[in-house]
Parts: sequence; structure tokens; C-alpha cells
Amino acid sequence: MNDGEAWDVVILGAGLAGLTAGNLLSGPGADVLVIERERAVGGLSRTMEHNGFRFDLGGHRFITDNQRVDDLVKDILDGDFLEVDRSSKVLLNGKYFDYPWRLLNAFRGLGVRGTSAILFDYSAERLRRLFRKTEIRSFEDVMVHRFGRAMFDIFIKEYSEKVWGIECGLIAKELAEWRIQGLSLWVAARDALYGPGGGNVRTLARKFLFPPLGIGMIAEGLRREIERNNPVLTDTTVVRVDHSTGKIDSVTVRKGNETRLHRAAEFVSSIPLNTLVRLLDPKPPAEILEAAAGLRFRDLLMVTVMIDRPRVTDLTWIYVPGRQIPFGRIHEPTNWSAKMAPEGKTLLVTEHFCFRGDGLWRTADDALVETTVASLEGLGFILRHEVIDSLVLRIPNAYPVFEVSHHENRRKIRDYLETFGNLRVIGRGGTFRYFNMDHAIESGISAAEEIIAGNPELRSHGCDESALAEARP
Repeated sequence: MNDGEAWDVVILGAGLAGLTAGNLLSGPGADVLVIERERAVGGLSRTMEHNGFRFDLGGHRFITDNQRVDDLVKDILDGDFLEVDRSSKVLLNGKYFDYPWRLLNAFRGLGVRGTSAILFDYSAERLRRLFRKTEIRSFEDVMVHRFGRAMFDIFIKEYSEKVWGIECGLIAKELAEWRIQGLSLWVAARDALYGPGGGNVRTLARKFLFPPLGIGMIAEGLRREIERNNPVLTDTTVVRVDHSTGKIDSVTVRKGNETRLHRAAEFVSSIPLNTLVRLLDPKPPAEILEAAAGLRFRDLLMVTVMIDRPRVTDLTWIYVPGRQIPFGRIHEPTNWSAKMAPEGKTLLVTEHFCFRGDGLWRTADDALVETTVASLEGLGFILRHEVIDSLVLRIPNAYPVFEVSHHENRRKIRDYLETFGNLRVIGRGGTFRYFNMDHAIESGISAAEEIIAGNPELRSHGCDESALAEARP
């Protein structure tokens, strides 16, 4: 094993959180090392290229109410971005429903019987609240409380269980609160009567920013800024994190057949929280290892089919709840930017949610493509002969699974990791929290800010405090 250099800061993970921290800490003379397992930076916010076609891992819109984060991203992109109209639909029983939900659209699609059931259950739920206090513990409790049982059963339950792989009653209530900020049947009714309100609410946003060559342009821009002064190691796996009393001492990484140890004064981690715990040496107490084992991630299979046609839909997202359909969401990147495919061609990206090791994860690529193409054809999107290429990607640790029990497990791990004074965890996977892109960037800013504040010598190395101040939330 080669004993590597000593750094001011080592950052584990080159998603948006880690890259943001690395960018703000990488002033001339400041020694910062960023380590990434994948060959490309960006984590889930990266863009894949395949034979002239481009697509993001799931489709990511950039929306933020934090002006400084907005300014940082626009500066990294140097003004090269598009403003895209959001157009999302739910495909349910052969009919399209608007998302966010619009009352008149939903009622037209459901007919008198379905509409009556929703209105009756919603009214009954509100009446029950007047006479009986109901404990809100789960995702299901929040959704029924907000929309009524009928709407939950029709629009929410099947899709949510398809995505998360567990029953809605076992999903933590916070997921619902994060996902539907400002959204309710009352908001849908108000918008139907008076037009959209609450334009500052993320769930209801009508437009978003998108770089013309994919969301990965943000990560690549951050990487370029870091590499003006410091290295970003890709295709490099962290295999051990050594610690002693109250601090992290070093990380050991492997690239190919070479193993190297890196020491640092400060460490920032955005790798999955449960993975970080398992890498610690000496091993944490059994209680902490047990808590880490109780945190699960949902994994993602992406099957992308390239189509010999200029356009299939005019939508940015299509949600597909039905259990008989193998994928849960579709997006057509050329509706975000025409540069995402060769002229006259388009592509459909389908997301299949699973757990590593299950039957879906182990399915052969050819079989996944066949099932996906058959489903897309059956739904009326394409004809089989129009498919000119395809690509299957397996993405581990895509989404933290927020089970009702995750709070206590995360708290135990957080309290334990806080005993290491020179370690900060950031990002969606690193904190095991529901983060959007801007939240990930904010967490990277906060980590950089804390490190600079606690290490005045870094300022003398040249870390750009003016940039940090401009980016501060």
C-alpha cells in the first residue's frame, strides 16, 4: 500500500454536495482531495451519453428558493441554461391526470362515481378531525389526513408502494410532508377557481432550470473549478476509514490494483451513511452497527430506449402507478432540451425501482429491455420497430428508504459520528435525509463554512471567503 499525501480536507463523494464543498474550499494553496467511486462526478445528478443520446439519471429539475444557491449554479453554468415549462402527468388506467393535481382535470377523468367518493371521503376526514384527534405516524396517515382515503387509494398508494417497496403505513410521515409541501385538495380546488397560487412552493412550481446538455453540466462545472488547484479522483473506492479518539485520521482507497492511504485535518463525507459506518476502523459499537443495518436504500434500474422519431410525448414526466407496468416513471429528455438526442431522434428513460439482489435487479439486460419495450408499446407510446438502441443502468443506493423506524437509527448514528470533531456528513445519502439538488448544495456550503470558521489557517492558504460569503445560505 502506498502512503499518500496529507491534505487539509478530504471529501468522500463527488455528488453535488461534495463538489460544492470542494469548490468552496479549493483556493490556491489549500490542499483538498475529492474521492469518487464512479467514473463520472455528479452522483445521481449526472448525465449519461450513449451514441449521441444524452439523459440524466432520473431527470432532475433545478428549483430553489435560496437566491445564493441559485446564483452559484448560474455562475457555474455561466448563464448556459434553459427555462423549461413543467408538464407532468399521472397515467392511470389509460387516462392522463395532471400532477400536481388539478381538481377539474381529476374529476373529468374519474367521472361522477370517483369524484363523489373523493369529495365524500375528504369531507368525512375533515369532519372526523373535529371530533377525534388522530395520531399521525406514517406517510399513509399524512396523505389520508390531507386528501381523504379515496384519493389516497386512487392516486397515491399504489405508486408510493411501487417506488419505496414497502407499505405506505410503514413509510415515515416526514416523506409525505417533504413531498407535498403546500399541496392539498383545498389548494387544488382554489387553483381550479382562482388560478395557481403559492408559486413559491416547490411541489407546485410551473417552471424549472435545465442545462442544455443535461443536469450533469453543473457537476462538471464544479469539477473544473476544483481541478484548477486540486485533484478529483474518480473510479476510486474508499475501503477503510481509520479513526482514533475523537477524530478521523485517514482514509484508505483503492483504484484498480493500487491501494493508497490519505491523511487529512478535516473530512467530509457524502457516501451513504450506512456505508460510512461499516468502513470505520476500529468498528463502532454493536448498537451503531445495528442502527446502520436498519437503514436501507432503494436501488434503481434505468432502461433507456432510443427512438427513431422526433418526439413521443410533450411531457417532462409521466408517473405510472400500475403494478402491472414494470417501471414507475418515464421522462423524455428531448422535451427538456433538444440537444439531448441527435436531430430527428428521441429517447424514453424508464425508472424501475428495486432492492439490490432481488429478482428485478438480477434480471438480464436483454430481458429488461424486452419487458420495457413491450410495456411502452402496450401503453401506446411507441412501435417496436422504432427502437434503434437501448441501454440498461443499475444504480445502487439511489434513494434512502424512510421507514417509520429510521428516525432512531439515524439519531444513534448521528450522535456517534458527532464524537469525531473533524468529520462532517452532507448530501442525501450522507445524511440519510430527503434532499433535493439545492438542499445537497446547501449542505456542501454549510460544511465548507464550518471548516473555514474552525480552521483560520485555511484562509491564509487562499480559500475564497468572498465566494463562500456569496454562496452562504
